[in-house]
Amino acid sequence: MEADFHSFEHAGWERAADHYGDAFGSLTSQTIPALLRAAGVENGTRLLDVASGPGYVAAEAAKRGALPRGVDFASEMVTLASRRYPSLPFEQGDAEALSYEDESFDAVTINFGVLHLARPDSALAEARRVLKRGGRCALTVWATPDVSVGFGIVLSAIERHGRMDVPLPAGPPFFRFSDAAESSRSMLAVGFAEPRVETVPLVWRLPSGGALCDAFLHGAVRTAALLRAQTADAMTRIREAIVEAAERYRHADHIELPMAAVLTSGRRP
Repeated sequence: MEADFHSFEHAGWERAADHYGDAFGSLTSQTIPALLRAAGVENGTRLLDVASGPGYVAAEAAKRGALPRGVDFASEMVTLASRRYPSLPFEQGDAEALSYEDESFDAVTINFGVLHLARPDSALAEARRVLKRGGRCALTVWATPDVSVGFGIVLSAIERHGRMDVPLPAGPPFFRFSDAAESSRSMLAVGFAEPRVETVPLVWRLPSGGALCDAFLHGAVRTAALLRAQTADAMTRIREAIVEAAERYRHADHIELPMAAVLTSGRRP
């Protein structure tokens, strides 16, 4: 089951790499200042950015004088990040089995990465292993759909006009780490101390409701697969429902959707 989910996510991100920046880049980048602060990243910090994607976190860390290294399991993401930021090191690797030696880094960040892993607890344990004593790990996930309105609109449209029970590889609950108690428990279980959980408000600005649908269809993995599994008639109704709901958040020439991230951090004792 874990192998199936890992392969599913890996293939999905290889496919979505070129679309991710346009779909989610402006949104996920909003968490970076809080993420770096929670990880204690400053001038001279040796940072490992896990699930580094297009390289946004590493690039911002470098601007602050840190020494970042990015690792991602999708070769297309590594290529994209290396092309975008040629002076920074990015490499392909497995978050659940990192190739680095113990206590190699001062800080570890995972921006929206753990919810795409088959064994997120193994990734947290690996983050702790490669951290120096006293180093900090910080990660973000999406807040639940009632707070992250974009997710709420899309999932509600699928529930009303399509099917949620489509055949997808079984994986960890998507919003598991959105729960502060569960996120803290998970950090403590792998040996982190003093877990802190906070909510980071975000705003997703899109040109139209159709752009919201396309963002999930082309720039995501689990939700994209869920959408692609619908019948043509159902997908037409789903898109119409998404556009109608999103238009309620229109401001002049764009839509502003309230979103939020849950940021969890902990220290290696």
